Amino acid sequence: MNKDATCYVAGHRGMVGGAIVRVLNQQGYRNIITRTSSELDLKNQQAVNDFFGEHKPDYVFLAAAKVGGIYANDVYPADFIRDNLLIQTNVIDAAYRNNCKKLLFLGSTCIYPKMAPQPIKEEYLLTGPLEPTNEWYAIAKIAGLKMCAAYRRQYGFDAISVMPTNLYGPGDNFGLENSHVLPALMRRFHDAKANNDNTVTVWGTGSPRREFLHVDDLADAVLFLMQHYADEEAVNIGVGDDIAIKNVAEMVKEVVGFKGKLEFDSSKPDGTPRKLLDVSKLTALGWNAKIPLTSGLESTYQWFLDHQKDYREV
Repeated sequence: MNKDATCYVAGHRGMVGGAIVRVLNQQGYRNIITRTSSELDLKNQQAVNDFFGEHKPDYVFLAAAKVGGIYANDVYPADFIRDNLLIQTNVIDAAYRNNCKKLLFLGSTCIYPKMAPQPIKEEYLLTGPLEPTNEWYAIAKIAGLKMCAAYRRQYGFDAISVMPTNLYGPGDNFGLENSHVLPALMRRFHDAKANNDNTVTVWGTGSPRREFLHVDDLADAVLFLMQHYADEEAVNIGVGDDIAIKNVAEMVKEVVGFKGKLEFDSSKPDGTPRKLLDVSKLTALGWNAKIPLTSGLESTYQWFLDHQKDYREV
């Protein structure tokens, strides 16, 4: 990738897209194109075609998507499958038709079977039933993966796909009702500290194990793969290690500075016992995660503190 190449980051206001813009700037890429959803509706095929026809980006990072938690997926299944299918179909097709040099599509680990063996290899895709609570989003993402593979196979279009593990970092969602486990823990401990509470209760036993990747590491891996990978099969992006929820809760408690007691409500569900990606393919290509969990949590909490007043979910 030439540093003068035009790079379009779709979804730059999200946590992932924002991190991709940061890493491109840090590495000296000078021509970065972004558009807000009000400036460019990616669900509108004509608008997307017009945009690509005018700007002819050399490289496309497709991080735009309609996302949400279990409740949103359950209540708005049509929105999730329709909007995501429209976004990725319009962008992938327009990139190909306007001679884009390369496109990278951001998938999600939710596309893997609910009961996939651990650690999860790329080849486990479509080998079993999906998790029912987010299947609408997952099916759309699988379609995006397969669309990239199909355009590569039929047209020779250099489109690649990646599957990141659980992410955290600047720009995360810290809402109490609809955030993921790590930012939810951080917000809960922060509020408990502010309210001088004596205890914080976490759902479940704390025994399930999860893998956490800092979003800046993800962005670094994405740029690395854009530069060094060209094949039909998607690539897992993770740290290759996991941690028990109980242990990560203790780490967040320490980072936030909450002095009270941590309790676990074992009457509440634990969820999947383990979710870990096999990252041997990415490691063999020459990339490894760099940001340790402790320092990543510290910088993320500082970002949360700096953005409390203007953060929409706080």
